[in-house]
Amino acid sequence: MPDPFAELLLRIRKDAGRTQEEQAAAINDVSGRDTLTRREVSRYENFENIPTNHTLRHIAVACGIPYEELKREAKAARARRREENGREEEGLEAVKRRTLLGGAIVGVSAAAEPWGRLAFALSKDSKIDTPAAAALIDRAADLHVQELNLSAHRLQRMVESHLDMITAALPRAGEHEQALTIAAGETAALAGWVAWDLGELDKADVYYKVTSQCAAMAGHPPLRALALTYASYGATTPGEKLTFLSQAAQDVRGHGNATAAAWVLGRHAEEAASLGDETGALRALEKAHFAYDFADHTSEQAWVRFVTPYRMDSLALSVYGQLGRSELATTADVAFERLGEGLPDGGVVVLGDLASALLRGGDADQGVYVARQFTAATQAKPNTMGKERAAKIAAWLPDSERELARHLRQFAP
Repeated sequence: MPDPFAELLLRIRKDAGRTQEEQAAAINDVSGRDTLTRREVSRYENFENIPTNHTLRHIAVACGIPYEELKREAKAARARRREENGREEEGLEAVKRRTLLGGAIVGVSAAAEPWGRLAFALSKDSKIDTPAAAALIDRAADLHVQELNLSAHRLQRMVESHLDMITAALPRAGEHEQALTIAAGETAALAGWVAWDLGELDKADVYYKVTSQCAAMAGHPPLRALALTYASYGATTPGEKLTFLSQAAQDVRGHGNATAAAWVLGRHAEEAASLGDETGALRALEKAHFAYDFADHTSEQAWVRFVTPYRMDSLALSVYGQLGRSELATTADVAFERLGEGLPDGGVVVLGDLASALLRGGDADQGVYVARQFTAATQAKPNTMGKERAAKIAAWLPDSERELARHLRQFAP
């Protein structure tokens, strides 16, 4: 007879509506690796192997269930395995546990046990607990940060998989409904951004609309600002871009939105600069810097974690470069100093904006030098924002750098 923990893993997968291959892919999406195979999932479900605690954490997030409960069940399973290895027959208690867990009804006495509580938590009438909700919310935030160092194709699979997880959890959200609705909207917005990067424009538009619906349902305007600001990159006209960003700026007014406001205002400054509106661009950039002085990108909305000081450097470089402002040199020095010897997440974007700004400003030699650094960094850390900047840099390179321009266009969206 199968071990109750193996049966539990089988039930978790089936409740998620996945094949063994799909379960392996979902767990790999959470871990960021491609190491788990369908065969290993099968081994877990046949009690040929027991996942490590590290893998259990990934399973918990992938399936939206409590990690601590799953960990306790795995510990009990390991103890049973040690007992089984030391004797030929199993004891009555092990048989009793198998029978209870395999049944359709989890009674009061069973629910008193850790494994019984987990079985109860997985029942259709139960609600998502706080640790499970927190895991789903934190994962949504982490995906926004991973946008800086993952390719669009890899990120899309991870984002859409996580959106499926939150969607499955929402009917059982209980007291966590608002928080999970916001996390679902954040994930949908990122799915739209990645779809846009991959040229799936209609799909991106639908994701942004769903994000706005989540914002309305949760009563959380900053979530709509996220969708509008992402959508501003793909808007067809400069006027439409600024309309989106103006609405987004209204949505992030108020306490607790400083980081989001800084990003929205920085984007507004970029688009105003592209239209040659120097006064409007500089005013918006000044407001962005002022907002960021009061911001904490690690403790506000989950998705603002990607609005790091590097991203703010990038926005300033873009604005000053487009306007040909003298502040470009000082801003470039600050950006380089902040980057340091290593290239942190977000560094690719800073290099891209710096190369573009230098080339626009007429400093071809320095611009080409930074463009080569950017090209190498983009190869090492392919990401959406890096690709978007590759096209701009290629357009501004001198004729003598046709090969470099051709290489950059390979990364362009």
